[in-house]
Amino acid sequence: MASRTNPFTFLQQVRSETAKVTWPSRRETLISTVMVLAFAFLAAIFFFLADQVMSYGIEQLFRIGR
Repeated sequence: MASRTNPFTFLQQVRSETAKVTWPSRRETLISTVMVLAFAFLAAIFFFLADQVMSYGIEQLFRIGR
């Protein structure tokens, strides 16, 4: 079982750990954001096209039975 810490000690520990974090620069954040948006866009295009191809294939498959 974890020992209890008073809120003041907890906040000191949080502040100490936060100081150890290496925060990204504005440029790194911007580049990462653009990359995520670009790959999300490419994934959306891929899945849209895959859906269209599968839809066409299933439509053709059901036309055979007529």
